[in-house]
Amino acid sequence: MIPKEKELKLISLYMYICDVYKNSLQYYCQRFSNNTVPVFTDEEVLTVYLFCGAYQRYFSIKEIHTFAKEYLLSWFPKLPSYQTFNIRLNMLSEGCCGE
Repeated sequence: MIPKEKELKLISLYMYICDVYKNSLQYYCQRFSNNTVPVFTDEEVLTVYLFCGAYQRYFSIKEIHTFAKEYLLSWFPKLPSYQTFNIRLNMLSEGCCGE
């Protein structure tokens, strides 16, 4: 369980990411497959990654996934396995950061 102050930061970060994703990022991270609507959304992947880096000071993907599995599972019940989370994060980094 995380403190109430960090819960509010998590919520505001998620809302911000959803807004940015809807307005611009979705066009750079567009999916061209049968799985265009994944159970664990791109917004959730980005939120977990950025929250753990900014507020928890975890920078390796393994640490981020472990923290999310232990403390954020009630917020993200559909958290995928470490391998899937890592793949999704890598796909997002290519689409959102590379042009």
